[in-house]
Amino acid sequence: MNPSNRSILPSPPDKAVISARLAARAISLLLASASALHAITPVPAEILPERIPGAKPRNVVFILSDDHRYDAMSFLGHQFAETPVMDSLAANGAYLKNALVTTSLCSPSRASILTGLYTFRHRVIDNNRPIPKGTVYFPQYLQKAGFATGFIGKWHMGGESDAPQPGWDHWVSFKGQGEYLPPSPDYTLNVNGKRVKQKGYITNELTDYAVDWLKEQKPAEKPFFLYLSHKAVHANFTPEEKYDGKFKDITFKRPETEASTPDNLMQPRWLRDQRNSWHGVDFPYHSELNIERYYKRYCEALCSVDDSIGRVLQQLKDMGIYEETLVIYMGDNGFMFGEHGLIDKRVAYETSMRVPMLVQCPAIIKGGTVVDEMIANIDVAPTVMEAMALKKPAHMDGESFLPLAEGKKIPWREQFLYVYYWEKNFPQTPTTFAIRSDRFKYITYYGLWDADEFYDMQEDPEESRNLLYDPAHKKQAKQMENKLYQMMGELGGMEIPLNQPSGGINNVRLRERGGEKASNFPPPMVVDEPINTNAN
Repeated sequence: MNPSNRSILPSPPDKAVISARLAARAISLLLASASALHAITPVPAEILPERIPGAKPRNVVFILSDDHRYDAMSFLGHQFAETPVMDSLAANGAYLKNALVTTSLCSPSRASILTGLYTFRHRVIDNNRPIPKGTVYFPQYLQKAGFATGFIGKWHMGGESDAPQPGWDHWVSFKGQGEYLPPSPDYTLNVNGKRVKQKGYITNELTDYAVDWLKEQKPAEKPFFLYLSHKAVHANFTPEEKYDGKFKDITFKRPETEASTPDNLMQPRWLRDQRNSWHGVDFPYHSELNIERYYKRYCEALCSVDDSIGRVLQQLKDMGIYEETLVIYMGDNGFMFGEHGLIDKRVAYETSMRVPMLVQCPAIIKGGTVVDEMIANIDVAPTVMEAMALKKPAHMDGESFLPLAEGKKIPWREQFLYVYYWEKNFPQTPTTFAIRSDRFKYITYYGLWDADEFYDMQEDPEESRNLLYDPAHKKQAKQMENKLYQMMGELGGMEIPLNQPSGGINNVRLRERGGEKASNFPPPMVVDEPINTNAN
């Protein structure tokens, strides 16, 4: 460690401070779980950071990738992915194996990360609308507290603008999804309000900007928060030249739930219809897309994200602050490559709503730690704030998971909510509400004449058997449905936020794949004889 940095590195808090923190968090969680005492605190108009007594701020680096599914890391035995740096984060820090997002869609998920709020509270419900007025981002608290803040990469809320947003001292971004390679010689990024040409492959270029900003920091004088937000691995997947074709000769194993068989007739009919659609394997993006090649290029593009993390870690080592800096890596949502007959995301299945999350800080987190609890994107803001010695603002829905990563036992959520709001431009996926526990998941769809879903993820991790109609699970399914609506009511989710539709509508089907007819209803929804004997 660089001796010149030793004076500003946070020392472990004493036992009294730890006990006070854990007691306060326990009380907060217990109150939040009691419906009679729960009240939603409005988002404040004024940013008033409050310091944690006795705590010293820690430098934090948060790295986000796009569409990185939870299992696409080599230490998990993935069929293609090679992620040696991510593997090292798990070996040297903590793997949060049940990390989830509130909505599996870029803008809503990113808004939950930045606000600490469920989607129905921050109301960023799609990828097209401008950011609602009054939105408060947690880096505004960091900036107000005197810390250095830098945002580099994909913002993607209010897709038509790349203008600097509140809370950031340093800003590098682009409009919408951005480009892997500059589409023209005049294509530009927004660097602190100025137009600067993109020079090359975006993953490497964003990393250059991040490393350069880190080199300018003086953590002895001013702790920092860096948010590096990659475009990768969003479609259309474009690997860096040196990785292009890396996995082309590896055998591809298709997911078992892709097959359309009698075993999955209990699926909702909208799901079986969606196979022949923009987000289905029978008509993917209304094209003849090769899913195998698509998946392999995705993992090839991911290699550069892994390299990027490695470069950031090396820079922290060069600065002498590697051991004491909290590094968080996660994806903004999952992605499907044939599971349930689908591609892309949006739905409440595990491969859509579950994401990779790795946390490293050797000074406080033991290598090889595995956290089983359900961690969510709404927890990022409180976690970063606690690491930087600031209390969680009362209006946030999430909680700091830092004690869990440190191996401490604290009260934690037993259920987690998922929501997705129908988009006219992608009309195949209905408005979805789901509740997930550590074992069961209940999914319901708003405004459809169709089947809900209930899964035992312990016995059926692929979510291939809908148990909704199984008499043995009827009571448990009803309990979870009741809990879903109870939590939605307590947290302010019983109103559906609406936006005027924007963009085109991807509503065509392929004739040769049964495009002229709809799927059959689940068998329990069809009767052979009249059942109402009171109609006269």
